[in-house]
Amino acid sequence: MGVAVWKSRRSGSPEPPEPPADAAAALADEAVRSLASGDGPAFRRLLIELADGPHAPVLVDRCLRARLRRGVASAWNRGWQPADVIRFASRRRTARHARLAADAIADEMRAYSPATVDGRWREQLASLEAAVWWAGDDSHATEWCARENVDRAAYVTTALELAHLLETLPKLPRLSPPPGTSPRPSSADDSRRAAGGVDERVLGKVRALLAKAESTEFPEEAEALSARAQELMARHSIDHALLAAERGDAGAPAGRRIAVDNPYDAPKAVLLTVVADANRCRAIWHRELGFCTVLGFPAELAAVEMLFTSLLVQATSAMVHAGPRRDARGRSRTRSFRHAFLNAYASRIGERLREAAGGAEDRAAADAGGKDLLPVLAARDRAVERAVDTMFPNLAKGRAGSVSNYEGWVAGRAAADLASLNGRSEVTGAFRRS
Repeated sequence: MGVAVWKSRRSGSPEPPEPPADAAAALADEAVRSLASGDGPAFRRLLIELADGPHAPVLVDRCLRARLRRGVASAWNRGWQPADVIRFASRRRTARHARLAADAIADEMRAYSPATVDGRWREQLASLEAAVWWAGDDSHATEWCARENVDRAAYVTTALELAHLLETLPKLPRLSPPPGTSPRPSSADDSRRAAGGVDERVLGKVRALLAKAESTEFPEEAEALSARAQELMARHSIDHALLAAERGDAGAPAGRRIAVDNPYDAPKAVLLTVVADANRCRAIWHRELGFCTVLGFPAELAAVEMLFTSLLVQATSAMVHAGPRRDARGRSRTRSFRHAFLNAYASRIGERLREAAGGAEDRAAADAGGKDLLPVLAARDRAVERAVDTMFPNLAKGRAGSVSNYEGWVAGRAAADLASLNGRSEVTGAFRRS
């Protein structure tokens, strides 16, 4: 049975019911409010009304599509980027919600001129394959149901749940201008950015070394590949810093958000932090959101992401290879063992990375032909710290927690010694170098 919405005339006589589209929007509003309040029975009643009620399906679909687009635009205004939204939708809901979020993002992006979309957004949209794939605006819901092999009620449920998620996202520091506000750089600007930023040729060599290091069964070979890749990353970063200083165009720190997923998210966040510190970046952990914001200069950020990904793959492989653990009474100790393993791995990797970074700087200084690297690198460190203080003025230091499994700690440090150092709501905690 439909919900009739009435307004009172000043004379006291009732007005006619709202148009069907307005009535469908009112039902969607009620449904989202019921989700927010945890009123399951009310949500199910309203869902049936929207999915199988007297309102024309096309009107309901248009209402939900418009609401999702507003939710996406709201996320942009709160500092979220496409990858953040899709990752969080999958974390808090399901992969199906994430796929619908990608469609809503693609739909919303059609409203912006390509010339006003930042390059980092375009890269994310391409990597996420967020594009309009459906035939027409009014056919999206039907085609989506066919693609997902679900009925109409499932579409309405997913859309309402996603709308609620989008409308309740916490505010994040903005890492790049949202769509509609950033003029696309000219080709000359693109060339300058490429010259002063990340050299894809160097990163290509690092990725190749990473792939070899992860595939080899021999620790000695991985170590040799590690040393070469780390040297390439460190030297590229220092060369970029010197070149920027000579031009008087040091640029500014940028930011990336990198996923830090369960299980064992705390030691994974520590691992990302030590990798960031070694590469003159800073990592801030948004524990409840499932990612870290890493701030630094572009070349260093690329190195951090590749190296963290590689080390996490190696750590996970070594941890799983170590197998499950039980105590003398047969009770499982696997979780505490793996938590300790990853904490120890991160601790030992941090030591190795600091040693490697120091050695790379010494070699670069010896080859610098009298140029003093320290003031240049110190200036970049200060710029990153200022960016952290500006974006996160109320930053709190966090702890990864205690370690209760000595065997896991020893095994984790041993695995870190064999690892290849090469690369391929509110802020609740952070790990920063003292």
